[in-house]
Amino acid sequence: MINLDILIFAAHPDDAELGCGGMIASMVKQGYKVGIVDLTEGEMSSRGTIVTRYDEAKIASEILGLHYRKNLQIADSIIKNNRANQEKIIQEIRSTKPDICFIGAPSDRHPDHGKATNLCADAIFYSGLIKIKTQDQVSQELQEVWRPHHVFHYMQDRPIDYQIILDISDVWDIKVRAMAAYTTQFNASSDDDLPKTFISDPLFFQQLEARARYFGHLGGCTYGEPFAYHNLPAGVKNFDSFFQHKQKR
Repeated sequence: MINLDILIFAAHPDDAELGCGGMIASMVKQGYKVGIVDLTEGEMSSRGTIVTRYDEAKIASEILGLHYRKNLQIADSIIKNNRANQEKIIQEIRSTKPDICFIGAPSDRHPDHGKATNLCADAIFYSGLIKIKTQDQVSQELQEVWRPHHVFHYMQDRPIDYQIILDISDVWDIKVRAMAAYTTQFNASSDDDLPKTFISDPLFFQQLEARARYFGHLGGCTYGEPFAYHNLPAGVKNFDSFFQHKQKR
């Protein structure tokens, strides 16, 4: 398994691209190793199939330049916060050893989003407990405990109490292409035979751009993505990142 700098958890394929695709593209561009773990196959979606969702996720992953992607095949619309599902997530954390994890919104329009976030938040904490034993899925060896150093929430459909806005202006086009890879889900043609949904309407993509421009405005850039730090406050050792326009003496 590859050791990752950043690991994103998402309830469904396309959630990560929608919520933090710009962050992913930006971090990959800066040389960080980034992965996504989708909890479900999105099999309960009104549009598309399990096969098309895998195909779309593969294309989106290539566009973003991901180093790793996994689907845990937890039942869509039945995301339970139980030990069996927690252990699936713990295994991923312990095998990839990310410094930072991103999880979805604490609550959202889609019930799966909040349920997935609560499940992931608990599993991330439990991944640091030595008395919870897990095995590597390939080698079957006992895994070392690991807990990410930082956990952030990305915004989904509804606003969250954010503290950070990331400038994604230089990778906005990558995020758009990654989202558009899910052709069964977004920008539906008016004459296709699939059911019309909240996200299939082309106006949904226009709203996403308007939102990114709004947060970009707040953050002093063209396009931005908001993030909340899980379990504030966030501890820092220095203020180096706040002196971007000055050289150290």
